[in-house]
Amino acid sequence: MRRAAGLAVVAALAAGCTSAPATVAPAPSSATAYPVPSVTVRPDEKVLHLPTTTDGETAFTLLGLTTGLPSLVGSHAEFEAKGQFVRIRMSVVNTGRSSVSFDARKHLLLDDKRTEYRVDTQAMTIKRQPELLDLGANVRLEFDVYYDLPKDAKPLALRVFGGPTLTSKNETGTEILLTQ
Repeated sequence: MRRAAGLAVVAALAAGCTSAPATVAPAPSSATAYPVPSVTVRPDEKVLHLPTTTDGETAFTLLGLTTGLPSLVGSHAEFEAKGQFVRIRMSVVNTGRSSVSFDARKHLLLDDKRTEYRVDTQAMTIKRQPELLDLGANVRLEFDVYYDLPKDAKPLALRVFGGPTLTSKNETGTEILLTQ
């Protein structure tokens, strides 16, 4: 009996030393990107085909541009533009390992005369767009920013500001041309 138990142990040890894998590993995935659901472009929106741009550890992809909006309608108000509303749809990803305090209303729009425009806070509130939020590591956010420009102004670029990192507070931002 002792001898049979000893042989069983030796056989089990020998089986563990073979070159054959104990289990078959799953085949590597051929997917190179997440299957993010597509969103229909709004009727008055122009799709932007611009490369993703980074500012610090925040990646920005500008998705859509709408100009010449005379007014905005939200869930509780209608709001007339002083000139024209310009809407930019963007996707933002925190590529860092820590969360950042992200100000979704800090971005500046530059027109064809290089005049800077701040986000229209009333328009952003009426359209219920984000303000200041904690953007976690590898978190993606997609939203609109609204600006009120003179009727004859043409949007040229957006200066974006990523959240501060552990080692840097970039206050100058990164400029993204709206046409390329």
